[in-house]
Parts: sequence; structure tokens; C-alpha cells
Amino acid sequence: MKFFAPERTTRTAMQLSPVAAGCALFVAALANPAFAQQAQNNQADVSPAPMASVTVTGIRRGIEDAISVKKDATSIVEAISAEDIGKLPDASIAESIARLPGLAAQRVAGRAQVISVRGLSPDFATTLLNGREQVSTGDNRGVEFDQYPSELLSGVTIYKTPDAALVGQGLSGTLDLQTVRPLNFSKRTVSMNLRGEKNSLGSLANTDGKGDRFSVSYIDQFLNRTLGVAIGYAHMDSPVVAYETGIYEPWKKTVGVTGVPAGTAFTEGMKALGRSGYNRRDGLMGVIQYRPNKQWTSMLDLYASRAKHEDTANQFEISMTNNGSNGPISASDLVTDNGALASATINNVYPLVRGMYTRRQDDIRALGWNNELRLSGVTLVADASWSKAKRDETQLENNLQLGATSLAGNLDSIGLDFNQGTYPLMAPRRDYSDPSQLYVRNTVYGTGYGKTPYVEDELKSLKLTANIAATGALENWFSGFDVGANYSDRSKFKRQPEGAINLRGEPTTVASDLQYQPVGLGFAGVGYIPAWNVPGVVSQYMSFNPTSTENYLISKAWDVSEKISTAFVKANIDHDFGAFTLRGNVGVQAQHTKQSSDANYWDGTAPAGQQVKPVHDGKSYNDYLPSMNLSFGLPNDQTVRVAMAKQIARPRVDQLRSALDFGVSDVTLKPGASGGNAQLDPWRAKAFDVSYEKYFGKKAYLAAAFFFKKLDTYIFTQTQVYDFSQYIPGTKANTPFGDYKSAYNGKGGNMRGVELSGSLPLNMLTPVLDGFGIIASGTYTDSAITIEDPDGSIGQNIPLPGLSKHTTNLTVYYEKAGFETRLSQRKRSDFVGEIGNFAAERSLRYVVGESILDLQIGYTFQDGPLKNVGFVLQANNLRNAAYETYNGSRNQQLEYQKYGRTVLLGVNYKF
Repeated sequence: MKFFAPERTTRTAMQLSPVAAGCALFVAALANPAFAQQAQNNQADVSPAPMASVTVTGIRRGIEDAISVKKDATSIVEAISAEDIGKLPDASIAESIARLPGLAAQRVAGRAQVISVRGLSPDFATTLLNGREQVSTGDNRGVEFDQYPSELLSGVTIYKTPDAALVGQGLSGTLDLQTVRPLNFSKRTVSMNLRGEKNSLGSLANTDGKGDRFSVSYIDQFLNRTLGVAIGYAHMDSPVVAYETGIYEPWKKTVGVTGVPAGTAFTEGMKALGRSGYNRRDGLMGVIQYRPNKQWTSMLDLYASRAKHEDTANQFEISMTNNGSNGPISASDLVTDNGALASATINNVYPLVRGMYTRRQDDIRALGWNNELRLSGVTLVADASWSKAKRDETQLENNLQLGATSLAGNLDSIGLDFNQGTYPLMAPRRDYSDPSQLYVRNTVYGTGYGKTPYVEDELKSLKLTANIAATGALENWFSGFDVGANYSDRSKFKRQPEGAINLRGEPTTVASDLQYQPVGLGFAGVGYIPAWNVPGVVSQYMSFNPTSTENYLISKAWDVSEKISTAFVKANIDHDFGAFTLRGNVGVQAQHTKQSSDANYWDGTAPAGQQVKPVHDGKSYNDYLPSMNLSFGLPNDQTVRVAMAKQIARPRVDQLRSALDFGVSDVTLKPGASGGNAQLDPWRAKAFDVSYEKYFGKKAYLAAAFFFKKLDTYIFTQTQVYDFSQYIPGTKANTPFGDYKSAYNGKGGNMRGVELSGSLPLNMLTPVLDGFGIIASGTYTDSAITIEDPDGSIGQNIPLPGLSKHTTNLTVYYEKAGFETRLSQRKRSDFVGEIGNFAAERSLRYVVGESILDLQIGYTFQDGPLKNVGFVLQANNLRNAAYETYNGSRNQQLEYQKYGRTVLLGVNYKF
């Protein structure tokens, strides 16, 4: 199985030099740690007085703050500062996080959305906001980071190793998003940002490819600096523009097409489309901090966001297995590549022009209240929080085909060609650009189908902790002890009404007032096709009455409840050995988890009105999670860290559902089902980490880390024999035992990796490079764990989802006299991604490795009437990098998508 494709790099028009060059520079400095320090001292000798009075701002301020967090932490962490986030600003916090060592983003619709930490699936990481676990608008517990505007956050800390007091910790890592603390500011601060946005793909259908972003933050202090207030608002209106091709998944060896030899990997259908729409997001952050004296601090913080997404995929589509029974579909001029379709002419097909509409609204609300009371030798903290997320979605489909009532004379031949290495070509013989010849009718796909999923996730928690200062002889080794307890109550449910969208009356063409500008699919060899207002056509010509009561829909509704009680104790180590110091902690966290689920299943043997029956399932379990973090401070600002811990990651919420599809075979009379498993145990692992770090004050650092994880358990989707005794009374089943396809606990395996990272202002090497700097990291991860694709579409013994063997990040910047320039590249090798498929269900696909390049150029006036006014030009995804997936072999492409480069021009002002 091949994971690298150097031939693909020849398509890259612009590429940074390998990150290895940056790492080599760091290694050279690491080999002689005194060199960089001496260079810094020499530079200081030239002009010592000005150096003492410089106020560091901008990019360097953000870098130095992040280095300070990393240096002072007792765990192995990565960090981003407020300047790092706010200066870009990225569309969401995901792009900023993805530049950190050992982290990688998976793009969804062209935007970084979910994060893999150290080669593990996003399911293994936990996201906190101000130290509190967050809800999710998805079906799972994983946070979708594009819901969080980067402009409203002051920093992010990624804990790669946990400690006993870190509640809500993940197995691969814990990502803590942080808002500002207004009393940490010395004065009133107001910041405003305005950006205009344009997508390089231009206008498409009803989208002009333009957007805008605006943010404002206000921070102030009152009552003799005992009361602090921070308010922030961020708005984004971003276009959705994309050109895509895709096949009917998966590739198959038998499709019944005449002229295709048995054993040839073939697809049952193909599509080419243009996607247009918008992403709109409004975020609000507020913090009230009250500190009337040194003993008591009370802080109330809230976060709210509303994200609206709407897009329409106008697509040309062919089925190679269905033409309305109008004679056999055949292939001619067939050419194969390593046993898979490379090119052919497909005859006797009946193409359609399809409109796929999606509207989604996500609402997140989070509220936290923290009180800290400092007494003599004891600090008490009480923290209460509540968060809630809602997702309301509508998916609609219209199908148009040539001919009002008959297939006669409307069949076509399509030329397919997968040899392009980019978009495959599918050239039809006929013209599909005239909307007066295309009818809303009962096509070979029906008239249409729709879904209205709704998800609600609510989490309440209360945390009580006490830090007790060490006394007596214990002071020689320990600074204090933390003890505490946390209780969280989470409930999540999903409903998904759906149904056919039926034509009212006779077949009809789409009225001109419902049509958009035609969509050009020339990139795929199709030409122009009509585009139209899908919801408008449904309203005017069709009927849609979604339901949840049909027998095949019963299992799509579920409720999951999770109650977790956590207690912990931690000893904080702080000892001075003279030549070196020892800091860190050792402790244990005990968790009691009670999980349950309620759903329904369909019993077709029951009397009418009694066929929907409830099913309740769940379990309780305990986990004890010891952890140790030791940080050895060595001479010359060197640090060696060693960490060991037991870790867990709780199962996906949708895997914990008790819902199932149940039936009894008419042939074998055996029962069978597929569904969830509320009896799942979590993923469990043992972890070992060691890190060497060399710091140059807070201006630069070099680091090398090794990590090892032994996953004792894993969760696989499998088919196992199950006892259906509770379901079979009254059925025709002749045995209680049958096959049940679900998620089950199984054995895990080992994984390991190496991380190299560093940040270096180049004036530490020579004054000639004053203002220039470099930040680089490279990670290699190897895993002996393999899984089986539950659908069998991309093979057996496939790598862990989310695992890229190689991830690299490289940023070069220049900042001086108000000028700021930054060029950033993040790369990851091929990986298995978990993607939403046509049925809105998770499926596994190989994703081609990506190289994303971003550029920022800015200038901020240092004095005069425009002092503190800055102008910025940004280009994100500078090379319009494609998103490509495949079936397990590169010659079996699944999707090829391009979303364009985003160019932003804006102004910011801070006072």
C-alpha cells in the first residue's frame, strides 16, 4: 500500500524548500548551543541601551508568549498566543492549531475542521474552552473547530501529556481554547478588524465568490481595577465555491456492464459538479472578572456562536447500472490501469442533471462561572459550567432529465478518462445546457429525496478543587497538593426525519425565475448545465413530508446519556538540586462512568400500532488513571521532560446508541441486525513521553521529543454472533443467535513517533538578518495498529484513521518597523480519513497528502495620524491545493475537489 506520491509534486507551481532545511539549521544550533547565545550576546554588546527599552509586539510577541507557556509548563505542551491568532486571522482556530508540532488538520469543504494529534483520529482528542469540556454539533463528541472564530480567543494550549488534575483529558491530546482575562491587561484596549474576501474561482451559480469578515474586541477595567470586562464579536460571510468530481463508492469488481471483463475494478456511476453557497458565522465572547482583594476572584465567561451554511451542488451524473431498463449498458474502447478502469466509452446511459441542496444552522452556547478563594496555605476553586449545541439541517434533492415522459431518443454515450491525474473527464455526446429540454420528472433516480437531521447536545458540570501548600519537610520536595472532584452530566440526541420528494402534477421544466446562471463543468469535459433554486422547485412543483415513523427510519433516532464522576489527587514537585532543578507532578485520577441509551426498533411481527418497541441499554465502569510529569531543569536553559500516564478516550457518542435495525431472514430464519452498542468500553492506553528542549530566554527554542503509546483496547466495527432472545418472541426465528454488525471492543497495538521543532529569530545568528525568523517542525509517526474497513470498500488491515506518517510545518517571517510578512506551509502525507458520504454517514477513504501554503503581508503605521492603523493582504491556500481521495490504490480515485485560493484585503486598528 503506497503512501507517497512524489510524482504528484510535479504539479506544484510554488513550493517552499523542504522543512528539513529548517530543521538542519536548528540541529546545527543544537550541536553548539553556546553559538546562538553568543551571537545574541554579541549583538547586545553593539547597542545594549535600546534593547532594554524595546516593547515587543506583533508576530514576535505572539511567538515569545507561546514559548513562555511551553517553557513554564510541567507537562509537554504546545501553545499559540493571542498575537499569533489575531494577527492572521485564520477563518477558524483550526488553521492556527494545525501549524503546531505533531498536529494535522483534515479539510472539509476546503476548510480545516477537525484536528488529529500525533497521528490519532480526532476521536482521541478532547477540546476544552477555558478548561471545560465542550459540546459538539456533530453526531460525535468531537468539536468542529470552524465554529470557533480565531479572533475571539486569546490562546490555545495543547496538552500532549496529561496530569491528574486535567479533567476531560483526551488520549492523544487535550486542546484548551482560552478567552482573555481582562484584569491581565494594563489598560483599556479596543481592537477592530475588517476584511474583504474573494475566492479565486470567481462567481458560480448564485454566488459571486465574495465575502467579508469583521471583528471588534473591547477590554476595560473599572472600580480601581477590581472589575474587568471583555466583549468580543466576530462576523464572517464567506463564499462556498468549488469544482468537484466523484464516483459512486466503492470501486467494484462486478457491475454487470457489458464489455467489462470480470475482475476489472469499475465504478457504478460518476458525477461532476459545481458547488456554490455561503458560510456565515457570528460569534460573541464575554468575560466579567471581579477581584475585590487578593483573596477572592470571581469570573463569569460566556461564548455563543451561530453558524449558517448553505450550498447547492449542481451536477451532471450518470449511472452505469440503471437506465430505466432500456437495454443493456455497455462499455467500448476499454483501457485498464493495473486492473482498474482508466478510460472507456459507456453506451446507452441516461444522464441526469441534479441539484443537491444543503442548509445547516449550528448554535453553540457556553457559560462558566469560576470562583477562587485564597486562604492561608489553601486555595479553593469552585467552577460550574453549562454548554449546549444544536444542529438543524435540511437536505433536498431535485433530478432533471431529457424528455418529459419517455426515454426514447434520450439515451447517451459518455467518454470517461481517468488518465488526467486531476479531474477525470466524462464527455457526453449530447448537450445538456438548455433548461427548456430538461424536465422535473420521475427519473431513473425517482423525483428526489430529502432529510432533516436535528442534533442536540447538552453538558453540565461542577468542579471543586483545593490546592494545599506543602509544609515542614515536604517543602523541600513539593510545592503543594491538589485534590478535587468533578461531576459532568451529558445528554445527546439525534432525530432524522426523511422521505421522498414527489412531483405534483405532470413533468415540467423549471421556471426562469427559479434559475441561476448556468454552471460550467468544462474542467470535467461536460460543458454547461443549468443551475436552479432547489428549495424553490420543491415548494413550487413538489411535495416533501419527512417522517420518522417508517420502519427503516426508526433506528435513526436515538438518545445517549453519560454521567461521569471524577476524583483526583496530585502532588506538585518542586526541588532544587543546585546544578539542576526538578519540577512536575505525580498523581492519580479516578473516573466512574455511567452510560446509557434509549431508542426504538421495528418489530414487523407485532400487531399494528405496536410495532415500534423501545430498547434501553447501557453500563457502568471505573478507570484509574495514574500520571507522572517530571521536568528536569539543566544548565544553559535546557530542559528534559519525562512523562508516563494511563489514558482513555470515551467511545463515539453515535456508537453508544442502542438503536438497531432488526429483522429475521425469510430463507435461514435467523435473526440479524446492525446498530449501536451501549455496552462499549473506552479506548485505553499507556503512554510514555520524553522531550529535550533548549531555550534561549523566551526568544527561541529547539526541541526533540519521542512518544510511545500502547493501546490496550480499540473499538472496531465488526459483525459478531449475538443473542437476540429479547427481540425474537412472536417472530419466525428458529434460533435466538444471529449476526449483529456494530462497534465492539478489541485489541489495540503500539504506536510511536518522533517530533522535532524549533523557533528562531535569525538575528540571533547575525545582525544582518534582523527581523527575519523561522518556525519549523517535523513529525514522524509509526503504528502497528491496523483496522478493517467495516464497509469493505477500501480494504482490510488499513492504517488508523487520521494517521499521517509524516507531518511538517514551516513558517518564515519578517517583522520590522511596522512591516510584517509571513509565509506558512503545512504538509501531511496520505492518511485514512473519516468522511461523510452520500447517505450522510461516516465512511473511510484514503486521502491524498496535502501541502497548504498561506501568505500574509501587512504594514502598521508606527506614528502620525494613522498610528496603530494596519493594512493586511492575505492569500490562504495560495496554490489552490486539491482535496483528493481514493479507494486504496491511487488508480481508483474517489473524489477530486478544488476550492480555490482565498484572498483577503483588510484594515485593522488597535488603541
